Amino acid sequence: MHTGFLSLSVTHKLTFAADHIIQLLHGQVSAVHSIVPPGFGLKARGGREFRGTIADQPDFDAGSDAEALYNAMKGFGSDKEAILDLITSRSNAQRQEIRAAYKSQYGKDLIDDLKYELTGKFERLIVGLMRPPAYHDAKEIKDAIKGAGTDEKCLIEILTSRTNEQIHNLVAAYKDAYGRDLEEDVIGDTSGHFKKMLIVLLQGTREEDDVVSEDLVEQDDLYDAGEAQWGTDEAKFIMLLGNRSVTHLQLVFDEYQNIAEKSIEDSIKSELSGDFERLMLAVVQCIRSKPMYFAKRLYKSMKGLGTADNTLIRIMVSRSEIDMLDIRECFRLRYEKSLYNMIQDDTSGEYKRTLLNLCGGDDDIAGEFFPEAAQIAYKMWEISAMTKVQLRGTVRPYQNFDPASDAQALRKAMKGFGTDEDTIIDIVTHRSNAQRQEIRQTFKSLLGRELMADLKSELSKNLERLILGLMMTPAEFDAKMMKKAMEGAGTDEHSLIEILVTRSNQEIQEMCSAYQNAYKKSLEDAIASDTSGQFKRILISLAQRIIIRFSFSLQCKVLADACNADSGDMEDKFMSILCTRSFPHLRRGNADTCLLLVHVLIHVFMNAPANIHYISSSVPGICEVHIAQISSQARGLGTDDRALIRIMVSRSEIDLFNIRKEFKETHDATLHEFIQGDTSGDYRKTLLIICGGED
Repeated sequence: MHTGFLSLSVTHKLTFAADHIIQLLHGQVSAVHSIVPPGFGLKARGGREFRGTIADQPDFDAGSDAEALYNAMKGFGSDKEAILDLITSRSNAQRQEIRAAYKSQYGKDLIDDLKYELTGKFERLIVGLMRPPAYHDAKEIKDAIKGAGTDEKCLIEILTSRTNEQIHNLVAAYKDAYGRDLEEDVIGDTSGHFKKMLIVLLQGTREEDDVVSEDLVEQDDLYDAGEAQWGTDEAKFIMLLGNRSVTHLQLVFDEYQNIAEKSIEDSIKSELSGDFERLMLAVVQCIRSKPMYFAKRLYKSMKGLGTADNTLIRIMVSRSEIDMLDIRECFRLRYEKSLYNMIQDDTSGEYKRTLLNLCGGDDDIAGEFFPEAAQIAYKMWEISAMTKVQLRGTVRPYQNFDPASDAQALRKAMKGFGTDEDTIIDIVTHRSNAQRQEIRQTFKSLLGRELMADLKSELSKNLERLILGLMMTPAEFDAKMMKKAMEGAGTDEHSLIEILVTRSNQEIQEMCSAYQNAYKKSLEDAIASDTSGQFKRILISLAQRIIIRFSFSLQCKVLADACNADSGDMEDKFMSILCTRSFPHLRRGNADTCLLLVHVLIHVFMNAPANIHYISSSVPGICEVHIAQISSQARGLGTDDRALIRIMVSRSEIDLFNIRKEFKETHDATLHEFIQGDTSGDYRKTLLIICGGED
């Protein structure tokens, strides 16, 4: 554990976080770099800050360590605790010295003895740590292509994430270990564009990071090679992604999004398939952020039933001396759980202990991880990398719409003995909300009946709640959800937060009017009577939200005054800015604004409930709030049907398509699959129609 960070003054941490955000905005550092102050991290060879969790052991004595390992393995049984403690507290270079000393002192190969004494996953992990990095990669590649099938994911992971030097060392180690040419083996085991890209990556000829060919950014037109003419110019695509520098390609990706109005990842997903698609996505992800790429790989290796131990071992071994701290940060930010805790929950025995030693610390322990500043820094980078995101719903206006015909069909479906749920579902889910309101009015004028009352009497349980939710206006539905969140003994804070932080000013104002009309009480008064403290104050601020257009210079002054004010004034100023500025305004802050804002944010976060952090994190991406709500159900037992209905109804005509795509990216499973597995009957059928596709 890096306890040295805990003793740093708050001012030091705040100043570093603010400086780091400024560097991010100026493009001087990569995304999700360390939120660890300079001088705390060790220096790696070549002067770069050390971001691994395993470093050289001080006062190292190879001969003494060799003897300790020999004693741990001699006689009956072996002392596994001694073996794992020693090996995980030495760097790879030191392990090679131990291996040489062992051979010199005992005339035996240390790896052979370890293989004899240990078994299973623990053996693979310890032996992997004992090999030089290039030979470990060579062994992984050899195992991936030997036998009947090929482990394409292993090939992709290694060849897309290694530096030029690491690739050259891998090729040499493969030749030395197996007497074969790695390129020839890859050619013999793969095919098509997938093979071509792997061969390009095997050359290890990517331009270095300081090479940015400004004049070539527009010339390297991936739009012409991709979206405009897929199937004719993959060679250009392969050449560019396989050879240009990381910094250069990041600029090219930005230019691509400006031209195509979609990310390079979305184009790859829509135009490619199979192993070639996975390979090209991995290349792009590694260009954007290797730590985030590995965080996703680690999560996928452990989520669900069973563990992909080969992937888990390979990443923990290969990144422990490179960027494990960054991977941990990315993991914690993306999945709201520490890598340490996920390993602890998913593994056991000495295998688990070894992996936890490589992980190096639990980011869920108070103070070990500094999520406030890291969250801000990461979100600022993420937003700066985006230009325009096209929001898409899944429910659209019905062509050839006839409200009278629909009203008659609904009445017929509910008339007599029994109810024709299929007809009701079909009509309601294939009409826009505006069209449903026309049906309601026509139903009453033609038949003299209230459609909502008839639906309520004919349907039941979750299907009733879902269909009625779809038939309400958005404002009526939101008001109903707010009422439900506050009635009874407890308060559903997550529902209050979700609705208030994701609605526009107009939607908030319409919801307040609908609440007053339906319940004869103002929403502000209802919130005030059901919540307390800072949480109450910020919710009321959100409910009263009116966009105020201030210049950035004035905003800086407000924040500067807040920083010099007492605690209460600082929190008031913070809430005023956060709750009254438009989303684009909050996203556009310049470096000075961000420096001041981070001081206020962190002060408030250190003294405010967790709910306020939830509110602030919603500013960068509304979709993420809804994904987080659905994800919490996917991770838990059972289904929170109220939350599921609320999100599916309220986002179906706004951004449910985007939520679907992000859900799949985050969970390696589709929203359609989640609904299919967690619901049933007509309720499930209705949700799946609203979902709009299987992805």
